[in-house]
Amino acid sequence: MHVHNLSSWQHSHHFQSGLEASAERRTKIVVALTIAMMVAEIAAGTIFNSMALLADGWHMSTHAGALGIAAFAYAFARSHADDQRFTFGTGKVGTLGGFTSAIILCMVALLMVWESANRLMTVQAIAFDEALMVAVIGLVVNVVSAGILGGHGLGDDHDHCGHHHDHDHHRDHHDHNLQAAYIHVLADVLTSVLAIAALMLGKYLGWWWMDPMMGLVGAAVIGKWAWGLLRKTGSVLLDHSDDRELPEEVRAAIEGDADNRLSDLHLWQIGPGHWGAIVSLVTRTPREPGHYKTLLAEVHELSHVTVEVHPCDGASCC
Repeated sequence: MHVHNLSSWQHSHHFQSGLEASAERRTKIVVALTIAMMVAEIAAGTIFNSMALLADGWHMSTHAGALGIAAFAYAFARSHADDQRFTFGTGKVGTLGGFTSAIILCMVALLMVWESANRLMTVQAIAFDEALMVAVIGLVVNVVSAGILGGHGLGDDHDHCGHHHDHDHHRDHHDHNLQAAYIHVLADVLTSVLAIAALMLGKYLGWWWMDPMMGLVGAAVIGKWAWGLLRKTGSVLLDHSDDRELPEEVRAAIEGDADNRLSDLHLWQIGPGHWGAIVSLVTRTPREPGHYKTLLAEVHELSHVTVEVHPCDGASCC
């Protein structure tokens, strides 16, 4: 007889960090601030003929675009969280948004290199005083934006890249896409400082070429950040991982019980701090899948586990 209530065997596919609502609100605030400052800097850079200001303005536009995509990703993931068409939920939507932002950043970096290189060919007349005033305001806006995004569960996660699997730490609720946006805001702060330095050198030492040179430096900052984001998000989207410790933890949990041997293993990230696993094992003393899921409960990163058990009673098991 089939049971009519399957709730005991079903589970949610909401694989998010749990802080998306707060992150979405803060992201929208920073987007508004950034767009306002972006328009001011691009306009001022055009009027006062400052490539450093234009570079910072375009850099802020990429920042606004990236955060705008992130805000959209939060909203999309939230509204489609229960959509059964997403096999493992919408935990990767933010990653897709980050990947898209990185492509846009690469394109803008190339445009900045082109414009800066052209301006280095000809002596430029720059309205230094006016440009400096706008650049200082831009720096203040960037610092305020960093304050809004930072200090909200984004820090203290530096060991992630080192693959340290302290369970309580690794099963965190950090939004790595917002964390990347925070790092990008810090890059905006650096670019603003470079713009101010270039304008000061141009004004007091006559080094006009430092202005377009800072445009090249700004492009390099954007390009480096974009490439790192492309690699990180691309790996998640392609279910690729360089993590060597997580598979070993799964193997130790399974093979530490009875005579179990792990015959096949698939691990992939399904959301911030959440991993899926398909585990295939061979044993002389097979038990129900729930037993092996209990063994894997100590591997806190695993949020969706499928277990395949192969009884072994032949000569091949010797």
